[in-house]
Amino acid sequence: MVPQQRRQVRPSRPSRPSRAQQPRPVVRLRRARLGEPAKRLGAGAAVLGLILALMAVRLVQVQGVQAHSYAMVAESERLRTVDIPANRGMITDRNGQTLARTVEARTVTADPTLVADPAMYAHLLSPLLGVDEPTLTQRLADRPRHYVVLARDIDPMVWRQVQNTVDPGTGKAISGVFAEVSTKRVYPADQLAANVLGFLDGAGQGMGGVERQYDRLLAGTPGKLTYERDRRGDRIATAADRQIAPIAGEDVALTIDRDIEWVAQQAIAAKVKETQATSGTVVVEDVRTGEILAMATAPTFDPNDPGKGDDLNRGNRALSQVYEPGSIAKIMTMSALIDQGLATPATQLEVPGTLHRAGHTLHDDVAHGIEKLTLAGVLAQSSNVGTVLASDRLSHDVLYRYLRAFGIAEPTGLGFPGESRGILTKPNKWSGTQKYTIPFGQGFAVNSIQIADLYTTIANGGVRLTPQLIKSWTDGAGRKHVPTPGRPARVVSPETASAVTQMMEQVMGHDGTGKHIKVPGYALAGKTGTAQFATGHGYDGYTASFAGFAPADAPQIVVSVTLQQPVNGHFGGALGGPVFAQTMAFALQALGIRPTGVAPVRLPTQW
Repeated sequence: MVPQQRRQVRPSRPSRPSRAQQPRPVVRLRRARLGEPAKRLGAGAAVLGLILALMAVRLVQVQGVQAHSYAMVAESERLRTVDIPANRGMITDRNGQTLARTVEARTVTADPTLVADPAMYAHLLSPLLGVDEPTLTQRLADRPRHYVVLARDIDPMVWRQVQNTVDPGTGKAISGVFAEVSTKRVYPADQLAANVLGFLDGAGQGMGGVERQYDRLLAGTPGKLTYERDRRGDRIATAADRQIAPIAGEDVALTIDRDIEWVAQQAIAAKVKETQATSGTVVVEDVRTGEILAMATAPTFDPNDPGKGDDLNRGNRALSQVYEPGSIAKIMTMSALIDQGLATPATQLEVPGTLHRAGHTLHDDVAHGIEKLTLAGVLAQSSNVGTVLASDRLSHDVLYRYLRAFGIAEPTGLGFPGESRGILTKPNKWSGTQKYTIPFGQGFAVNSIQIADLYTTIANGGVRLTPQLIKSWTDGAGRKHVPTPGRPARVVSPETASAVTQMMEQVMGHDGTGKHIKVPGYALAGKTGTAQFATGHGYDGYTASFAGFAPADAPQIVVSVTLQQPVNGHFGGALGGPVFAQTMAFALQALGIRPTGVAPVRLPTQW
């Protein structure tokens, strides 16, 4: 019997309710799910709108409000502004001969980031630039810097050699080395008048002498050059430049005569070497004008290379170094005595070998017994003892006034850098010994220009002139300017000056200390000087000097010579006299001053 199949009964599908009968929560749930992205989209759109708004504001700010600022920043990165050096004025002598001038030069620079082999470049450039290899290597390897200075004051011809230098590794010209146009100060005569001219520092500023004193006049006003550069920093030749032209400095003419200066320089340098002196000076002055015709110093320096040599040699000892003058200053005591009517050249004095004053024994350089000398004889033989005896007639206050009137411890009027006015204390502060040593030139200090001025005053009939070093200067328009001379001042009467001049002629006579000093054809008036050289620890050596003028009867030229601490000899006449004669003879000839033909005056020196 076949079993009966069980009929499977499928459950009936429930009928779908109508739309109205569908539960509403289901519909609300579906709406909520559909609305959430829309909300997020709306929020995103709001943020996007805000960002766009901010960007719009920033765009307006950049393009409108700050456009100029950003343009300036971009321009500053693209443009470079450099100074255009002003052509520094020339310095010439009184005759227009060039003593200092400015020439075109190059400042050689480098961009280390473009230098392939610093050590190799340094090896190649060192001989051309005059800078040692280690220094150049260090500068050329100074990355990440884009600008370093390799050398200054390079001649344009040398720069061309640098440009043509080939890198052996590439066979091409070296890269990363550039040049800027600059100027260089040149002193054609090298050491001639170096201590008068001075020199310039690395920035082109005057560091001594006339270069410093008249720096503003000589320097002029620099200009400006603005140019466009590429990404490597190189100048774009085709781009437009903006330039403010420099204003050239003014030319200065000195009263110095180059030829007289050269002879004086050679003479004093030779004597310093011969005597092994520490230094020496020669001053040549025009009696009629006070113009300085020469101011020579030894040892000196080369202003073309001022870094070499001793620092002391770069100053001007004729104005900066002060010393006790010794017997060369006795003419002030003699002038005061005669001008006050207390003595004449013929006044008779009995001069012992020694004199005891203020607990000290005074004596002359050469021992002697009692001598019967006139006042002219005291000066001719340079007797310290005789000078003290004569000065006993003169009060200390009166002597002090005359010393100051002659310019002792007073500014010379030159206004020269480093000038010292000297030392002279007031009479109420003079020590016991100073009261007796000051009349014969010790116990106070002077500079070499003051001694030259002293002799110029006597030669000029007793009228003191302000010395002059500047003859004129010429501005950019070609106009010449002449400095106003100082006001002359009478120190002693013409009669006193004439009497003292005649006494100085006896110094050059047969029994005077300057009898061996001659300039053929000319009558001379002069005075020797030998003084102890004062240091901070007492006295060490001597100052040897000689000063005088010619022609004695119609004075026109003064020459003053000073040697400090000579080793081979120490008397002023023997050491300073030959330098005086050599310089004076040349100056008289160079200036065309003929002998007057008048015989020297002879006064009695003994009685």
